[in-house]
Amino acid sequence: MPTDDEKWINPQPPKPLSGAEAFSHLNGVHVADFWRFALADLKTNNARGYLAEFLVHQAIGSTAHRVEWDSHDAETEDGLRIEVKTSAYLQAWEQPELSRITFNGLRSKRWNPRTGYAEKETYNADIYVFCHQTARTHEAYDPLDLTQWDFYVLPRDVLIARNQQSMSLSTVRKLAGLPISYTDLATAISAAEPRG
Repeated sequence: MPTDDEKWINPQPPKPLSGAEAFSHLNGVHVADFWRFALADLKTNNARGYLAEFLVHQAIGSTAHRVEWDSHDAETEDGLRIEVKTSAYLQAWEQPELSRITFNGLRSKRWNPRTGYAEKETYNADIYVFCHQTARTHEAYDPLDLTQWDFYVLPRDVLIARNQQSMSLSTVRKLAGLPISYTDLATAISAAEPRG
């Protein structure tokens, strides 16, 4: 008789891809072609979010892969959970004016494949990193230029005290202070460590 654990189909860890892997039956088409198709514009909301998460992973020295359903976006070697939020003035679509900088989804319902969604939305990380892409014209916009990004770091307790689902840039600045450059991001995350 199988146990409850044995009844579940567990995925294998993903194999790292180089982009050179070829699709069968698609002559000359490789994984890199799919990446160019799906992530051709790093200005789209999803891609910008993935990019910001990647930057935070790089800052803390994490080599972990992104997990779509995790309750947080990154984790340090010693288990500090980090949530990454992004916003930008410019979007991938036409807009009549620059977007207002707001960071949404600060609370969320945790998801577990066996039990589903939690009943209540909670703050699920120890540290929140707010990533602001600062370009104001499409001609200047370069998502790979890290000097175009401002970063702000707040511990969870600050968000709990505010009890907000979203925050404007002005509120984040009031709580976190001046923006942090990418080169100082890892230090700022360590300094905000709430467990010490």
